[in-house]
Amino acid sequence: MRSRVWGGTAVVVLGGLLAAGCGSGVKDASDGGSGKAASGGYPVSVTDCMGAKTTFSEAPKKIVTSNASSLELLLRLGAGDKVIGTGFPPGKGALPGALDAQAQKVDVLGKAVIPKEKLLGSGADLYIDTFAAMGGMGGGGMGDVPTEEEFKAAGIKHIYLKSTACAAQHKGPVTDLSAVEADITSLGAVTGTSARAKELVAGMKEKVDTVRKAVGGTPEGKRPTYFFFDYEAGTKQPTVICNRQVANAVITLAGARNVFADCDGDRKQVGWEDVIAKNPDWIQLGIRNRGSAAANKKAFDEAQQWLESNPAAKGLKAVKEGHFLRIGSEQTTIAGVENAETVEAIAKTLYPGKVG
Repeated sequence: MRSRVWGGTAVVVLGGLLAAGCGSGVKDASDGGSGKAASGGYPVSVTDCMGAKTTFSEAPKKIVTSNASSLELLLRLGAGDKVIGTGFPPGKGALPGALDAQAQKVDVLGKAVIPKEKLLGSGADLYIDTFAAMGGMGGGGMGDVPTEEEFKAAGIKHIYLKSTACAAQHKGPVTDLSAVEADITSLGAVTGTSARAKELVAGMKEKVDTVRKAVGGTPEGKRPTYFFFDYEAGTKQPTVICNRQVANAVITLAGARNVFADCDGDRKQVGWEDVIAKNPDWIQLGIRNRGSAAANKKAFDEAQQWLESNPAAKGLKAVKEGHFLRIGSEQTTIAGVENAETVEAIAKTLYPGKVG
């Protein structure tokens, strides 16, 4: 459960910024942070997957995040000092560089889903949610979550990460990082860090554009097939990446073909016979960051050894040829800045010499 929640299996949303009526003064920053919102101006509004709007007249002062994905984005935006608590905290060493030290200082309100009473009594004025609890979308087994009325009574505004929240509702496969970029732009406008958000998005676009120029012209039929092996989600019945998950965009942008791109949705469980039928050219070992290079190597080794020794997997083309990628699970399946870095890392392995 842990790895799948971290990877955005539960469906939910931070809305793109929308302009209200002409005289409202509410600004639209969904174009990348242009206009008043780029300089931290208010009011700004965000919407969730169902179109409900939340308006901010000023930057929030006390933020609680549902898990490490939104926490990391806030840290990268320079708004980490406003975060007073989180659920599903990142493990020590899971975030890069100085972000890790900052993350470890954030109070853990729940090692998994934050208990309802603790969340409502946290003193927060904003809760950023990566889980689904909206009508018709299901709660995803996320426990007893507050109602919108309860959030309002507690003085807490409730918004979502759109790139994960709306994934299952996306019309057609997710093949680019525009939803992730929109989340960063929206969070920047909400927290008054639009200038930094613009920098982060520009950096992502530069990396992805470089890869696209190098391998984007490769005909579909000549692109290597690719399987994300979520080792930690269980090996008895593999959980695979479908075409609405952000990892599908990462794989596609890197010039590969997700072997389960014909699956409409976020993730699903399949049988090993389904993986064998796909017979991928490359396999990414889906391992969560253990906090050290040695611990990560051990985990990658375990995943690879399982594939090489299991009767159901050892005959796969990628296994026989040793075509494994040791790239972290979080940066592939969680919406964030590192998605673009993963596009680059995958492309360098699959297209040696073409991507610098």
